[in-house]
Amino acid sequence: MVQRQVPRPAELLELMKFKKLDLDPKHRRLSSALTIDDLRKVAKRRTPAAAFDYTDGAAEGEISMQRSVEAFEDIEFHPAILNDVSQVDTTTQILGGSSAQPFGIAPTGFTRLMQTEGETAGAGAAGAAGIPFTLSTLGTTSIEDVKAANPLGRNWFQLYVMRQREVSYGLVERAATAGYDTLFFTVDTPVGGARLRDTRNGFSIPPQLSVGTVLDALPRPWWWWDFLTTAKLEFASLSSTGGTVGELIDSAMDPTISFDDLAEIRAMWPGKLAVKGVQTLEDAKRLADLGVDAIVLSNHGGRQLDRAPVPFHLLPQVAREVGGDLEIILDTGIRSGADIVAAIALGADFTLIGRAYLYGLMAGGREGVDRTIEILSDEVARTMKLLQVPTLKDLTPEHVTQLSRYTRIGEGARIR
Repeated sequence: MVQRQVPRPAELLELMKFKKLDLDPKHRRLSSALTIDDLRKVAKRRTPAAAFDYTDGAAEGEISMQRSVEAFEDIEFHPAILNDVSQVDTTTQILGGSSAQPFGIAPTGFTRLMQTEGETAGAGAAGAAGIPFTLSTLGTTSIEDVKAANPLGRNWFQLYVMRQREVSYGLVERAATAGYDTLFFTVDTPVGGARLRDTRNGFSIPPQLSVGTVLDALPRPWWWWDFLTTAKLEFASLSSTGGTVGELIDSAMDPTISFDDLAEIRAMWPGKLAVKGVQTLEDAKRLADLGVDAIVLSNHGGRQLDRAPVPFHLLPQVAREVGGDLEIILDTGIRSGADIVAAIALGADFTLIGRAYLYGLMAGGREGVDRTIEILSDEVARTMKLLQVPTLKDLTPEHVTQLSRYTRIGEGARIR
């Protein structure tokens, strides 16, 4: 029979300790976000639809983006046992320098549209965390101002080769002068992809007001206050800023770029050179033969060619064939630290986060980017501890099995 007693007031008080009230609304919403998806939900509430959808959306049916995210969901980890993981080391070497984490911030365009601090917030947060920051040609903060925001950290520059070659060459020279240590030569954007969410939203730079825009803005006055009371939103590296996103990209990019352009940029650039947008093993091999420092396996976040190869699926084969000849960086689909650990285990030397960074930016500016990096860093360390690997170098393909809900015809039975 259960023995009962009347609880003493002192015992009740021990059970009724209330959490201290946080009076800072930004800190409250960021600290309550435990995952990147939580930050995405906060970002969606706080950002007008056109700006949020530009970040969140992808090309055409958004199949490439969906598959890239699913590829990371469809893995199985295989932990070791009885290894000392009281401390884990997440530092790594990439492109001639160090990074405190196996991930950096990817280049993103129109960034101040998402939240007015834009690239300054990203570069500052990256510098504080000891990870690299990459500025896009279509960035809204200048090469020099990003350097000022991250004066002691690692800054990388992503280059589009444009119809007016002298514009691209000038950007290369400015990045070198400012002390950027790596250039990303981007090869997957001869023209802009069909980003249908943007078309439906009438998204343009600068934003154009409509009845729908005004109605969408009413519950988000803080975004418009920031937008209207800060510096004009424009491309920091390009002189022309008018038109829809597709029109801007099509007017700037050159579908005739070739390996000769790569050679010319290589000759101009004094630092490390990575080719971004590699999507086949054959191209990875050719670039390895040409002696580039790194490749970025990427389908541009699913924002260019829909139904493009999934970089995470391509990774193991590329790592086996050319991993000894150049460094391999992976982006597209990363939403957690576990995704990053899986990529490193299967042969990536480094990873990049794009949308995850922008969700944090929209959720809370610089503090939101800090929170993104904190969430991912904690997840990386926790996943390593649960796999019982003390360093990134201890991760191997044996720690991960790639399951698949899709297989190519002739490659065997469908899994799951």
